[in-house]
Parts: sequence; C-alpha cells; structure tokens
Amino acid sequence: MIKFAGFNAILMKQKIIYKTIAAAALILSAAVSCEWVDKVITGETVASVGKVRLSRAELDKALPSGLLPEDSVRLAHQYINSWASELVFLQVAENQLSKEELDVSAELEDYRKSLLKYRYEQRYVNEKLDTIFTPEQIKGYYDAHQDRFKLLIPVVKADFLCISPDSPYIDEFRENIAEDDARRMQYTDSVAYASAIRFETFGGKWINLNELAHEFGIDYSELLTHKKGDWIEYEGGTGLLHLAYIKAFEPSGKLAPLEYATPLIKDILLSIRKKELVSALEDKLMEDARAEGVFVQY
Repeated sequence: MIKFAGFNAILMKQKIIYKTIAAAALILSAAVSCEWVDKVITGETVASVGKVRLSRAELDKALPSGLLPEDSVRLAHQYINSWASELVFLQVAENQLSKEELDVSAELEDYRKSLLKYRYEQRYVNEKLDTIFTPEQIKGYYDAHQDRFKLLIPVVKADFLCISPDSPYIDEFRENIAEDDARRMQYTDSVAYASAIRFETFGGKWINLNELAHEFGIDYSELLTHKKGDWIEYEGGTGLLHLAYIKAFEPSGKLAPLEYATPLIKDILLSIRKKELVSALEDKLMEDARAEGVFVQY
C-alpha cells in the first residue's frame, strides 16, 4: 500500500506540473497576442521575413482609416499574412532559381522600351488626333458596315412615368402624351414632373430596352409581355403604377437606327484614326532617320 501511495503521489505531482505548463502556455500565448497588438498600436515592427521588416507606419498606409479596433486588428492580420506570403515566395524563388533565371534585365529593358514608346505615341496622338466627324463620314461607315449594327435586343424611344395609381393626372397623361402639339407636350411634361414620383424622357434618344426595363425593375423580355400597342403598363409589388409610352420601337434582328449606332461608329472611326496616326508617325520617324544618317542599313 505504501508503494501504491507513493506512485499516486508521483502521478499527482506530474498532473500538477502538466497543468502548470499548460497554464503557462496559455498565458504566454495571450501575452504574445497582447504583445503583437501592443506593437501594432505603439508603432514597433509588426512582422518580419528574414531581414525584411514591416513597420507600423507602413501598415498604417495600407489600412483604411476610421476602422473599429477589432476590424483594424483583423485587417492588419490579413495584410501582414499577404505581405509575408509574397516575400516568402520571393525568397524561395531567389534561392531555387538558377543565375540565368534570376537575370530579368532583358525583360525589364524590353518593358522600359515598350512603355516609353507607348507614352510618346499617346502624347503624339493626343496632340494630333482629329475627333470631329461629319454626318457624311458617319453615314458612309454605317452604310458600308450594316452587318455590324444588327440589334441584339430591341431599342425604343419612350417616356417613362412612375406614379400613384390614385393620381388624378393619369388619364390626362395618357391622353396628351402622344400629341405632337408642342404646347400640349410641354404642359403634359410639366404635369408629369409635378405629380409623378419619377418621370424620364431619356433625352428623346433611342435607348436599349434593358435601360427602360431597369426603370420597371423587371427583365426586358418580361417587359415585352406587358406591351400593349404603344403603351407598357406594369404595377409591381410596390403598389405604384409604371407607365411607358413607346414613341418608336425597333425589334431585335433589325438594323439599328443610325442615331442609335452613331456613338459606336464614332468610337470605331476614332480607333481607325489613332492607328493611322501611329502608323504614319512610325513611317515618318524612319524616313527622317534615314535622311539624317541616323539609320544606315548595310
């Protein structure tokens, strides 16, 4: 019994030691965590990879201002891990790659040349580019490339109105919106602006049907199911009445109206002019270099 008692005493001492070690480990872990937070707050180095150190000042620049303390610590951890991951990866690459693979001077020089060439081209183009196009130039491109301007979805000219179903002006709006008389149109617009929750004419321009569908809060294909002649009416879950008077309509598959296609045509013509300018610049520079003896071909 004495032997067993002694053995039990030894076990009890070991348990006490293990508990002490575990408690010390928890305290140390908490202390390290608190120490890290203190370093973040007080401005010391917060992380290092090899000889590279990340300071609090550098961390401050990377983090948004006005964060809550817990968000600041969380984002700081994320940034530090990302920063360390990149450096660790770089150090491994530098240790594992051969001397030839580590030499990036040729790639850097190629990039420098390309960047300088691009910057000069951009400055030259900005100085020389004519951005004005005549109606004849736009129409000429439109006629010659009509296959490029087939509509994928319908386009419309429309007036849109979002109004309470109880409004006394709904019938007046329906009656007068289709009138061609300028005075009545002006009166109708003023009534709509005054009484509607939202009134939009889209500047009288052609718009993609998706844009009109966005006003209704539904998909354009669903919008078409509510089209009754020149009107689209839809009452959604908000309890408000959405109305659109369709002044003009072109279905998908048809040729886009010239007015609708004009912005795209201008972009295309502008791109063509830029390419022509750059090509002409290259030819001129080579011609001048030959004439001045800068470029000599043997």
